[in-house]
Amino acid sequence: MMSVITFARSNALPLLRRSITPRMQSTSASISSLVHLEEKQGYTVISMQKNPVNSLSLEMIQALSESLSELEKNKCKGFILTSACPGIFSAGLDIREIYQPTEGRLKEFWSSLQTLWLQLYGSKMASVALINGHAPAGGCLLAVGCDSRVMVNGKSKIGLNETRLGIVAPFWFKDAFVNTIGVRQSERALQLGSLFSPEEAFKIGLVDRVLPDMESATAAAESELKEFLQIPAMARYLSKMRIREAPLKGLLENRETDLNTFVHFATTDAVQKGLGIYLQSLAKKN
Repeated sequence: MMSVITFARSNALPLLRRSITPRMQSTSASISSLVHLEEKQGYTVISMQKNPVNSLSLEMIQALSESLSELEKNKCKGFILTSACPGIFSAGLDIREIYQPTEGRLKEFWSSLQTLWLQLYGSKMASVALINGHAPAGGCLLAVGCDSRVMVNGKSKIGLNETRLGIVAPFWFKDAFVNTIGVRQSERALQLGSLFSPEEAFKIGLVDRVLPDMESATAAAESELKEFLQIPAMARYLSKMRIREAPLKGLLENRETDLNTFVHFATTDAVQKGLGIYLQSLAKKN
């Protein structure tokens, strides 16, 4: 396995940059409609604003990815990732992208998600997820990709609940989850598709702080980010990479295999039937 310093340095080399450079078809206008960037003193707030639940469609994933690229280009030192949608951080992957898809769009969708995760999980920027609502599945993945997680207390849930939809979380979801809450907690939670309350998530280390309301949670998120930013940037980044290099390297070296595995699995009759039933249940609720 490559050393942590070699891997960290390679983050600036063409090979890795090509691996995670977003292949965008979206425009700045689409970013502003889906993701809002607010510059603060010394950091940026990224607010997802895709009503009603910040579902991760292809366009939403690409908007987030392009936002991170924009911050990197502007030499941003850190960011807070949060939601402008009441009660929802992100509901996760947009199931409509997976149900009865065209192969071309399905491949672009998954490849774009891979890119976003590589950018977020391997970012040199310090990051805090301000979780102000439900964060199942892909929403949990976004939160776990950040360096710290602050959650507003209440009825919200967080976790990787893919099995409840008949889907299996890919290995890089699993790797990030294991790095965050440990092997045994992950093994049980991934099998059961467990969703945790804020207090439960805090107890297992899925979130780092739980606050009673948005105002206090925002202040805590800012405090967390400033604490990270006080550390010399390279030392902080290299320390992070000692934990994260293996999962990142695993996906970088197996992107095509992971893509093909996902497309094959997602288009099986059993998965498509399960997704159809789930979408019908949502339609009845609405």
